[in-house]
Amino acid sequence: MRQFAPMASRLRVVAGEAGGLHLVAPDHIRPTTERVREALFSALGDTVTDAVVLDLYAGSGALAVEALSRGAARAVLVDRDRDAEAACEQNLITTKLADRARVERTSVERFVQHRPVESPFDLVLCDPPYEMPDDELAGVLDALRDPAWLASGARVVVERPSPAWAVPDGWTTSWERKYGDTLVTIVHATDAAT
Repeated sequence: MRQFAPMASRLRVVAGEAGGLHLVAPDHIRPTTERVREALFSALGDTVTDAVVLDLYAGSGALAVEALSRGAARAVLVDRDRDAEAACEQNLITTKLADRARVERTSVERFVQHRPVESPFDLVLCDPPYEMPDDELAGVLDALRDPAWLASGARVVVERPSPAWAVPDGWTTSWERKYGDTLVTIVHATDAAT
């Protein structure tokens, strides 16, 4: 397994059983900041407890690790980048959360073509590269609207560059906040049996 030195920002788990532990990330990954993770998980509240989580474009895995640390039951982390895969695996081992998660190295577009055994998911964390066009992200969200993917009341968190992104048809926004150049939105499927 590849090893990574911690980033200069000293990326850490914010809270929960792994709170305070340091995480690693490859230089080319833009992990969600502690400030944003803290605000997001405060907004999600107790819904994270016992949740089955899907982390798309996982990068360092910081979002899934935060969810697991706060009591999520299981997580699947998806990223096509080999360095991201190694960082996710290392972070899960460091935080002693590896027994409740698995990392899959593939493109998100390919991953959503076949429903994994862990579905339906209660929480989906979606932090694609900022340069990804909104229509590509809309295609991923469209695949997730299938009720086989999402549990009843499931929440999908989308992190995009601010000022705004086009929330696609079939989704409604329940929470949204801007942090510097980052916009975090929680959406729910509206026209699927979720």
